[in-house]
Amino acid sequence: MGFKLGKQSRARLVNVHPALVRVVERAIQISKQDFMVLEGVRSIEQCYINYGKGRTPAQCIAAHVPVRYAQPHLPKVTWLKNPLASKHCVQADSYGHAVDLVPYPVDWSDLKKFDAIAAAMLAAALELGVSIRWGADWDRDGIRRERGESDSPHFEI
Repeated sequence: MGFKLGKQSRARLVNVHPALVRVVERAIQISKQDFMVLEGVRSIEQCYINYGKGRTPAQCIAAHVPVRYAQPHLPKVTWLKNPLASKHCVQADSYGHAVDLVPYPVDWSDLKKFDAIAAAMLAAALELGVSIRWGADWDRDGIRRERGESDSPHFEI
């Protein structure tokens, strides 16, 4: 018997595209690594907060992000030019198209645990016929974490 999503993880899947939810639900059943949903749909404010990290007030203004979100002293967490282009934002079909999954208990330093989650997600997606992309292999060439592919928690349709 596999792992199960907790109440908080299920709550974080609200308004995520049903196909992606099915993949996450199947992945937890077949995964060798327990995991939790860290984030599903992001608010506009959260997108602005993320965008402001590592950016100056001028950069925020140029991206139509209120200056109060500028935090140039912090490391960047997004490389999107448009802060609202994230697949975590609600898309035209009224769903978010991305989730961030982390090992449970959370361990940011053990990339093997993220790789195990990815293996389960990719297997579940293949089984269910859903095309997904993993943030540690954006170009889908099977080579992890090359040329800036460092978003190990991120999966999107």
